[in-house]
Amino acid sequence: MTLGAPLAEDVPPFLIAFGLIIGLIAICEVLKKRLGVEARVTRKIVHIGTGVFVFFAPYFFKSNFYPALIPILFIPFNLLAVRFGWLQSLHGIEARSESTLNYGTVYFPIAFLVLTVLCWGDHVWIMQTAMLVLGLADSAAAIVGENLKHPHQYKFSTVKSLEGSLTMFVVSFVTIYLCFLYFMPSVPKLQVLDGTMVLGFAIALALIATAVEALLSGGADNLFVPLAIAYPLGIMQIQGIETVQNVVLGVAISGVVARASLSLKFLSASGATATFLLASNIFSMGGIVWTVPIMTFFVLSSILSKIGRAQKKKYDLIFEKGSQRDMGQVFANGGIGWLLMIWYSFVTDSTLRDLIYIGYLGTIAAVQADTWATEIGTIVRNPKPISIVNFKPVPAGTSGGITFIGTMGGFIGACVICASAWLSNWEKMAELGVWNSFALIGGSGLLASLVDSFLGATLQAQYYDPIRQKITERTHSLREDGTLIENQLQKGYRWMDNDLVNFICGMTGAGMAILLK
Repeated sequence: MTLGAPLAEDVPPFLIAFGLIIGLIAICEVLKKRLGVEARVTRKIVHIGTGVFVFFAPYFFKSNFYPALIPILFIPFNLLAVRFGWLQSLHGIEARSESTLNYGTVYFPIAFLVLTVLCWGDHVWIMQTAMLVLGLADSAAAIVGENLKHPHQYKFSTVKSLEGSLTMFVVSFVTIYLCFLYFMPSVPKLQVLDGTMVLGFAIALALIATAVEALLSGGADNLFVPLAIAYPLGIMQIQGIETVQNVVLGVAISGVVARASLSLKFLSASGATATFLLASNIFSMGGIVWTVPIMTFFVLSSILSKIGRAQKKKYDLIFEKGSQRDMGQVFANGGIGWLLMIWYSFVTDSTLRDLIYIGYLGTIAAVQADTWATEIGTIVRNPKPISIVNFKPVPAGTSGGITFIGTMGGFIGACVICASAWLSNWEKMAELGVWNSFALIGGSGLLASLVDSFLGATLQAQYYDPIRQKITERTHSLREDGTLIENQLQKGYRWMDNDLVNFICGMTGAGMAILLK
């Protein structure tokens, strides 16, 4: 879908709608300044009000030009308002006291704009459903979480409450389910679903929305919650009932995998939640041919990280992250594969789909090679690594240090990913041939892992720990009395941390596999 032409008959609704939004904000400003209503309350009034407005907007406009113009006007204004503290009812003291500014009022209209452009016409019900969930469920979760006296809190990127997340799930489920029933008479793809499938689909989407809201901070959930809901609904419009079955099954399986991984301490709580989202997408949209390679990486690499823990313990204060993967590591290792999966799900050309799949194998092989090279290299006693930059000896655990056995272990790990693809997608891999496929996937993974090492030696931030008098990837160190001190940057750039290096590694593996095919 594209942006439609401006229609004269849409001008009056546009002026009315724009005036109503301005009026709602003005009322909240009065409530804030004159009556002392807290900004966290007035923000929710605007949040709910605009969510409801978006739901009804398609009934008053013939074209999507003026509905899209509204967020286009508000996005730059809201960005300035956040930066300079305008509109205390939306960006008051409470919002500005956080460690980072909250850009929720910017992300909300961006989500509205994207979905208005993509979903207008026969798919507009997707935009209405997704934005209504954001307007109602996200607000309800915040209201409950902020007003309980003794909530059961947890922290991923920000502090959330279990009660708030439960509210997010319940309100999301009810909203999605009722939207399905409401739109069913006018949406043929919904009409073929029986009651059980409608119920299961609504539960699955509500779980996804809840996980997204739990993970994200800084208002980013205002963008990604509606997109996370709209995405599977859009695929359903393209592929039909099969998508619903796959999403429900994928969410169920990924939930079990994430919970088991948390119990086995393969993942932290944030890592398990991120894995649930990634796996839900891969399992439901890619099927077994996409699932087996990433599960091979996840299971084998997680087990390998637990082997030789006594030997690896001496590196714990050097490496930025431990053996339990958090959400940053999940996104760093699986992010490129996730993006390729989303791209793949919208593509119909078979040649392009095959190329994307090869890129997917390349990125999984890359992160597996990097992980195995590190894990195997640190298991060995007296590994005697050398710098990838000048080939001079460096202390064990140094970023950019490589060993022969670690490098060979990384190559074997990449080849294991290729082997897993042969097991799950024999016909497509046979088109490449045995030797060509292992050279392509194994080589791409190995080269990408070496790029990872080079970045680790040159651009990745490395700090001096004054307590232990060692170079480390950690930004802070803990004294014996529990005091946290900031380590001193010795080389590299602060923004180039281990997660970003791993992300670039995955991107390099995908790019090499696609270019060399």
